[in-house]
Amino acid sequence: MTQTTPAQDAQDQDPHANDAAPYGGGDPYADYRTFGDADTFTELVDLADRRLGGGVIAANDEFFAMRENLLLRHRAVFDPEHFGHKGKVMDGWETRRRRGTADSPFPAPEEHDWAIVRLGAPGVIRGVIVDTAHFRGNYPQKVSIQATNVAGSPGPAELLADDVKWEEIVPKSRVKGHAANAFTITSERRYTHLRVCQHPDGGIARLRVHGEVVPDPEWLDLLGTFDLASVLNGGSYEDASDKFYSSPTQIILPGTSQKMDDGWENRRRRVRGTNDWVRFRLAAQGTIRAVEIDTAYLKGNSAGWIALSGRDGETGEWFEIIPRTKLEPDTLHRFPLPEEAVATHVRLDAFPDGGVARMRVHGSLTEAGREALRDRFTQ
Repeated sequence: MTQTTPAQDAQDQDPHANDAAPYGGGDPYADYRTFGDADTFTELVDLADRRLGGGVIAANDEFFAMRENLLLRHRAVFDPEHFGHKGKVMDGWETRRRRGTADSPFPAPEEHDWAIVRLGAPGVIRGVIVDTAHFRGNYPQKVSIQATNVAGSPGPAELLADDVKWEEIVPKSRVKGHAANAFTITSERRYTHLRVCQHPDGGIARLRVHGEVVPDPEWLDLLGTFDLASVLNGGSYEDASDKFYSSPTQIILPGTSQKMDDGWENRRRRVRGTNDWVRFRLAAQGTIRAVEIDTAYLKGNSAGWIALSGRDGETGEWFEIIPRTKLEPDTLHRFPLPEEAVATHVRLDAFPDGGVARMRVHGSLTEAGREALRDRFTQ
């Protein structure tokens, strides 16, 4: 996303240059737009995902539409006939119009609205999507985003205290109405919370915060044995042969699958002698003791057989952890390993194709894994 300079801000520009056309009927997404280089980071997990524990914990104003809408998983819905006692009902976070004084009716340049977002999985942020879907003439003129790293479970009062340091990761930047506005983030720091600012006011439909989870190594040490592949613990999806129906990242989300598309499902494979696969990076080097493979809600389309391989290091040789094994549909399968396996990566092969809802890779960090994670946590 192109950010403004002071010289550009000083220019006399059309104040409605970034508006979308008024809704004219039909599919409201027909003229929806995308700006910025979102493809570089949207494959990464959404650190603010409600399924990971993300939340919008405070906002200075939510007169027209609730702040919690920012993190809803489905794309924003628009009903042109839906009005309430406060006005048009919008699927997003929308504040009232700011006012100045009778002599100077516009708000002062520094005035703005804000919302504080708790990341469900703290980590390094690679990119943010500020989605203004359906906010065609009532989106903010500009946005800015700050981030901070505060341990524990702080509330709004603690986060707004004078001693909390907020760092600007998106400077005040223009956004476009009815569009996905993508911002690439370059900071390598770990963050726990964001403050999203609208300048001076307006509406945002959705917020997505894509990045890499960096867990607290002390917490993992206290747990002892945990899921080395889980997104919450720092596991991440790297690559897959096919992601036609859903993202392979869903295999390593917390909780159990709730429906058929809440997992990884590939298209039907037609080339004999081939199979589908997905590769994950574990939280750090760990010792694997047991594995769970769940095909919940996958009844006529689960993988027929699976195999699991491991690799220690980026250039290590792949070795067998679980040999090719038949799966049952809509079933949780548990595999205690006859011998512990030390690995940094795992690859799940599905034969010949089909879906897997969840995978759990239970084990503990090696000493080398602990040191690598501590280094990243304190970076």
